[in-house]
Amino acid sequence: MVIVLIVLALAIFVLPNLWAKWVLKRHTRGRDDYPGTGAELAEHLLRRLGVEGVTVERTEFGDHYDPESRCVRLTPDHYDGRSLTAVTVAAHEVGHAIQHHEGYAPLLARSRLVQVAQKAEKLGAILMMAAPFLFVLTRLPGGLAAVIAMAVISFGTAALVHLVTLPVEFDASFNRALPLLKEYVPPYDMPGARHVLTACAFTYVAASLASVMNLGRWLVILRR
Repeated sequence: MVIVLIVLALAIFVLPNLWAKWVLKRHTRGRDDYPGTGAELAEHLLRRLGVEGVTVERTEFGDHYDPESRCVRLTPDHYDGRSLTAVTVAAHEVGHAIQHHEGYAPLLARSRLVQVAQKAEKLGAILMMAAPFLFVLTRLPGGLAAVIAMAVISFGTAALVHLVTLPVEFDASFNRALPLLKEYVPPYDMPGARHVLTACAFTYVAASLASVMNLGRWLVILRR
């Protein structure tokens, strides 16, 4: 049983990320028939769609859209790259900028939850460091309920952020980026673009499952 659980955990946590990296790398070959880089496509789409005040920058900390600074940030390979992966990732991040521009409710909810989750993570770190004292506390009247409440607030908030992230990411990929890419990417490249978006989506699914399992694990430990 333990071996099965270990294999299942590895399948959930490791395989989606490995698969996503393999898919992204598979489509990073430079394409001379593409008219621009990922950054150039992102800037073009923002202008064309009338999303004003959003900039495109190079970053070393992973592709993302920052709603606070209203900035699409792309890693060097995707910022300067002229490949299917580069333009697909750029379109996806522009999808988030469009969501923000249109006031897409799940994105706004995630942004608010992230701020709460950052404080909750600090509480989670304290819980882990204070674990020996927590086990003593749970023996006191009302102590178990207090500890479980702290665990739910800490790890439950993180799990909620991941769950809210899923519709945000799927919408940015398949409802926004994919239709835009059809206008700029040759038809024979569209299956590859969908493959890239699907692989990235699965990493968010895995992160959500991991977060929920982590919450469940802490609840089981604290109830013993």
